[in-house]
Amino acid sequence: MAAASSPSLPELLRTLWLPELRQHPARHASALLAVMLGVALAFSVQLINASALAEFGAAVRSVNGEPDLELRADGGSFDEAAYALLALDARVAIASPVVEVETLALGADGKRHPLRVLGLDALVAPALAPGLLPRADDDAPRLAMLDPGTLFLNPAARAALGRERATSSEPLRVQSGLALHTLRDGGSVAVAAAPLAVIDIAGAQALFGRLGRLSRVDLRLVPGADAAAFRAEVEPMLAARFGPGLHLVEPGSSTQKLSNVSRAYRVNLTVLALVALFTGAFLVYSVLWLSVARRMPQFALLGVLGLAARERLLLVLAEAALLGIVGSVLGLALGAALASVALRVLGGDLGGGYFAGVAPALQWSGAAALAYGALGVLAALVGGLLPARAAQRLAPARALKGLGGVEHHAGAPWLGPALMAAGALLALAPPIAGLPLAAYASVALLLFGGIACVPLVVASLLPSASRRIASPLLLLAVERARHERSAATVAMAGVVASLSLAVALTVMVTSFRDAVSEWLDVVLPADLYVRSAAASGAAEAVWLPEEFVRAASTLPGVASLQVQRVRPLPLDPARPAPVLIARSLVDPARALPLVGELLPAREGRVSVYVSEAMVALYGTTPGSEITLPIGSAGTATAFVRGVWRDYARQQGAIAIAREDYVRLSGDRRVNDLAITLVPGAEVPQLQATLRALPGGDLLEFARADEIRAISLRIFDRSFAVTYWLQAVAIAIGLLGIAASVSAQVLARRREFGLLRHLGFTRAQVLLVVAGEAALWSAAGALLGLLLGIAVSVVLVHVVNPQSFHWTMELQLPALRLALLAAAVALAGTLSATLAARHAARQDAVLAVKEDW
Repeated sequence: MAAASSPSLPELLRTLWLPELRQHPARHASALLAVMLGVALAFSVQLINASALAEFGAAVRSVNGEPDLELRADGGSFDEAAYALLALDARVAIASPVVEVETLALGADGKRHPLRVLGLDALVAPALAPGLLPRADDDAPRLAMLDPGTLFLNPAARAALGRERATSSEPLRVQSGLALHTLRDGGSVAVAAAPLAVIDIAGAQALFGRLGRLSRVDLRLVPGADAAAFRAEVEPMLAARFGPGLHLVEPGSSTQKLSNVSRAYRVNLTVLALVALFTGAFLVYSVLWLSVARRMPQFALLGVLGLAARERLLLVLAEAALLGIVGSVLGLALGAALASVALRVLGGDLGGGYFAGVAPALQWSGAAALAYGALGVLAALVGGLLPARAAQRLAPARALKGLGGVEHHAGAPWLGPALMAAGALLALAPPIAGLPLAAYASVALLLFGGIACVPLVVASLLPSASRRIASPLLLLAVERARHERSAATVAMAGVVASLSLAVALTVMVTSFRDAVSEWLDVVLPADLYVRSAAASGAAEAVWLPEEFVRAASTLPGVASLQVQRVRPLPLDPARPAPVLIARSLVDPARALPLVGELLPAREGRVSVYVSEAMVALYGTTPGSEITLPIGSAGTATAFVRGVWRDYARQQGAIAIAREDYVRLSGDRRVNDLAITLVPGAEVPQLQATLRALPGGDLLEFARADEIRAISLRIFDRSFAVTYWLQAVAIAIGLLGIAASVSAQVLARRREFGLLRHLGFTRAQVLLVVAGEAALWSAAGALLGLLLGIAVSVVLVHVVNPQSFHWTMELQLPALRLALLAAAVALAGTLSATLAARHAARQDAVLAVKEDW
């Protein structure tokens, strides 16, 4: 008689898994939800950032056009004679001079709104950027585009300023310095970008004090001209005539700069989103382990009938893959929906501040969908690997007689410590391509190593206690928890992973918040702060004149007044410009939150103080020198005396004494005032007096406590998602321990039946299970707490400095961490007890008869 052929994999799934799925849909739905949530969060972050970056790049291209090269200066602006030199070169077909200014304009609502103003030669610029061609209104003069007093607004600017129906008879009011200047509204430009206005280049130079200065020159070379050879020849010639600091760069550098500076932010968000997928793998693991335990008699019978061990392995892996596929498909759909909503609500920013003013539409990425879908399937397969191996190792004959089941094989005792040691070594590695990739790998190894150490921890915490425990129930619970310590790895893996991540995030956020709070105490010593504009990008066009500062310093109630000048300082065309801060620095140790030692000043040398980001990005360590391109004096070499902590500017900041800055640059403009009041003076009264000064109605006021409260509120809102992720991770871990204990109860039904024959009541049997779960949960909570602190050290001292270039002190909120660990241990015990009670509903005494 011919041997019967083995059933196919689809037949096995239909006959073995589908009944299990129908009988316990909630458990499988929880694993499906975990995979779906992890994929959705990671995919939505990817879509949001990719869409925002693509929209920003498209906006830059529409504004800048498609030149072959752009001439830019380290100092931000340069002599317009450089334009004439380039325009006369035979290899240049088109040379378009540009003056670019960030300023404020008065809207129909009476409020000032950020506005980017481009001063162009309207006869040349449209050849490179057609969207910038001014379109005059019907009643505007024929040559309005050449009128230095006429502005042309794009649709975003009209919407922001409430001028959708504006005509040329309605004036525009644009701020320069501390005054609003009236211009004509001549028409529109079609470019789709953030609020933008086009004006004749002569008008921009006169309006914003840029006479004889340009921001950039866009170049279109003649056909056949070699851009690289042109750059190699022209840059030295420009340096010889105008000094160093002029560069010919490829178009699109602005997009690349933003991509580089926001990359660490985007990667960290993605890693944080993948936490749900990481913990979801443990839930898949627990659910499939329970499923295999329930179906062990079926696997044993099929094994006796000829189902090979390899086929049992493939069957469970196929179940895991199906969970991963369905969860990933649903996660991709949910992620796209989340991304679409976030782009409409947040405008592509996600709280990072990198894409301000950009309102992108969702841009679907098939490659990203495949990548994150594959991650979801991979996570499910990893979670199903050990249950599949358990089904593969099953001894069918022994299992049918009740002598075998889901067995837990302890790994090598050295594996956990070895993984943790490797993780500690990886934490010492430098960043890779500017990202803390080794640190992420370190965190993963620490987590896996800690989970592998569960049996060692249980063994060390639960030594043989037969002579010291009088209660038979407690003795049985302790001895079995100790004897089955390898099974604790299965039960506690999710709890250890989720609790350690929750502890690490709690410590990191607490450390960061305390550091920001202490930093605010140092940088906000005054009673009242006055600034010319809330938008930092408008600092070059909006400032406080000297006469206003003098008048403010003599007002009643003013004890002292400190001025501050803030301006971007481009040092590298490939990087976003750091910020130069010119302020009073009589005592730098008190005025700045210094890190490390303060070197003595050098005789005859200008001293500067750099932020931590400057050290990481430019290597400006204390004792080194830095070249500053500041204004009419050309470049100046300064001595770096010290490093200070700055949590506001990821691109870097340089502090310099105001008197040194004015002497080197000739720039006496002021952006901010810090006013200390005499005792008894009232802040509201001083604000009213300042507003009464010429131009005072254009000022922004804030008290130190208001700035502090707003800053911390923004911080808390930015990190609110981490608390939600903590809750998700812990919930997944608790579901995992419940599923694991359920699987063990099913496998131990005969053992419980024997205990019942020996006189134990059902409540006493469940009490033994609860005791085991309590011991394991306590051990898992302790290990998770210690492991979380170790991971937090990597996050605080490695990931943050390598990602964002700032440091902070590690802060351990002891009470909060203790309560978190205790709550998880208690919740783990309760969830295991409820799961065991549910799984042991059938009278366990009947199970003993199965062997008779």
